[in-house]
Amino acid sequence: MANDTRFYRYLALCSHVALLIWVCLWHFLLSPDTGYSALFVFLMYVVPLLLPLKGVIQGKPYTHAWANFVVLYYLLHGCTIAYAVPAERVYAAIEILLCCGMFAGCSVFARKRGQELGHGLKKLKVVMEEERQRFEGNKR
Repeated sequence: MANDTRFYRYLALCSHVALLIWVCLWHFLLSPDTGYSALFVFLMYVVPLLLPLKGVIQGKPYTHAWANFVVLYYLLHGCTIAYAVPAERVYAAIEILLCCGMFAGCSVFARKRGQELGHGLKKLKVVMEEERQRFEGNKR
């Protein structure tokens, strides 16, 4: 693995773990009682981050790619809280920063590692040429 690829892998991993810890701290210790049960908070805020954790720890590029969909949920949450709840803006800002780190790390790592492993997508003109040859080969 190249050094820059390794850097983005660790950025994604560290941001993911830090976001998981931050979400737990924020919603279970720092935030005032919201009236939601601990089980509900766990299911809504902690479980989604646990889903891609194994693949991110193992350094799987595909998991890093789809983990971005999970992190967007937290980015939206942080932006909403930053706008709507002035008392928790600092907490939301930390969440937003961790989300940005995870998103950047996951995106770049998935791309670079996928290229290193030869899992890149073919260019459209190559795909179109293959289709044309296959179609014309079946007509004859």
